[in-house]
Amino acid sequence: MKRAALLVSSSLVVGIALGVIGTGVLTAQQEPAKRTVLLTADLAGIAGKRATVYRAEFAPGASGDKHRHPVDTFVYVLDGTVTLEEEGKGPRTVNAGEVIQEVPTGIYKTTNASMTSPATLLVVSLGEKDQPFAVPVK
Repeated sequence: MKRAALLVSSSLVVGIALGVIGTGVLTAQQEPAKRTVLLTADLAGIAGKRATVYRAEFAPGASGDKHRHPVDTFVYVLDGTVTLEEEGKGPRTVNAGEVIQEVPTGIYKTTNASMTSPATLLVVSLGEKDQPFAVPVK
C-alpha cells in the first residue's frame, strides 16, 4: 500500500515538474509580436512617397506597444482576431478578413484577442519616404 502511494506521489511530482518546464520552454520560444517587412518601394510618379508592406504576427494573448503612424496605414487581418484600442475611443474587435485604417493622428495598441491561437496581420503604409511607418508612444 505504501509503495503504491509513493509511486503515485512520485508520478504526480514528476508530471507537474515536466508540465512547468514544458510550459516555460514553449513560452520562451514565442516572441510576443514580430514584424517582417515584405516590401518597401517608392511610389511611381509621386516624388518623395513610399509604400511599405509588412506582416505582423502576434503570439496568443500578446500585445504590441502603444504607437502612432506618421503615414496612412491599412491593416488587414489575415488570421485570428485582434482587439484594436485607439486612444479616446473604445476597443474594437477586428476579425480575419476585415480591414481597418490607422490614421496619422491616432494612437493605437493592438492585442491578440485569443489566448490560444496566434494572429497575423498584413499592414500597408503609404506616405513620405523619410517617415517611419510606426513610432512608439509612451
